[in-house]
Amino acid sequence: MDCFLQIIRKEGPLALYKGVTPPAVAWAAVDSVLLGSLHNYRLRIKDSSLFTEPVPRRESSERRLTLLGHGVAGLAAGLTSAFLATPVELLKVKLQVQYQARKSDRQFSGPIDCMKQVIRAQGIRGLWRGFAGSLAFRANFFWLFISIEALMRGSARLEGTRFEMSEGTANFLSGGLGSFAFWIMAIPADNVK
Repeated sequence: MDCFLQIIRKEGPLALYKGVTPPAVAWAAVDSVLLGSLHNYRLRIKDSSLFTEPVPRRESSERRLTLLGHGVAGLAAGLTSAFLATPVELLKVKLQVQYQARKSDRQFSGPIDCMKQVIRAQGIRGLWRGFAGSLAFRANFFWLFISIEALMRGSARLEGTRFEMSEGTANFLSGGLGSFAFWIMAIPADNVK
């Protein structure tokens, strides 16, 4: 709370939104890359039969991804999304750590100016500074997607019991609890990056 109040006192309430433009504009694209590549990696892994198993309680030869297969697809999707997420994070952080109250005293006037200065000083590759940290953080999508699948399979086993739930409820709970698994594992890498 002290930090919140200090920011408002020293820089004004709009300072709470410093660095918001890059993620606001780009997170839709980053998440599209993450989820689109997740879908494609799942298909490729399933086609390779590397991490597949028979679908339980079915007479057919239908196969599904193992839990590890879901985790590996999540890992690969997370690493893929790092290519787009890294420049977004870099710009966001550079804008957020400008503590000068007066905008005219700040090094960067906005995200475009920040990007231009980074490229001028370090070349285009400068936008991917911190890429290793981004990879370490985004590798934790392994835990998110393996957890969601494990929880969904667990909820399916509740069918016919008094704890049975709709698929929508199971999705909601699995996604929320899977996010806990993701953040428990990802926080150290997020702090480092």
